[in-house]
Amino acid sequence: MVYKASGVCCTEITFEVEDNIIKNVNFKGGCSGNAAGISKLVAGMPVDEVITKLEGTKCGYKSTSCPDQLTKALKEWRK
Repeated sequence: MVYKASGVCCTEITFEVEDNIIKNVNFKGGCSGNAAGISKLVAGMPVDEVITKLEGTKCGYKSTSCPDQLTKALKEWRK
C-alpha cells in the first residue's frame, strides 16, 4: 500500500502486510536514519502492536510524526 503522509517531512509511506504481520515499510523523504530504524523495528510485528506502540508519537513541535503517520496508514489499510 502507498500512503500519502501529512504534516511530516516524509511525503509517502509504502508497506506490505501479510497475515496481519508487517513485512516491510519504506518512507520517502524525511530523516533517513530514523525512517530506516523504524522500518527495521516494525518488520515482523503484528499491525495492532505497531499501532498501539507508535500512535500519537510527535516530532518536535509537530502534532504528528513519521511513526504516527505509519499508524494512520495501517489503520487505513485495515478498512
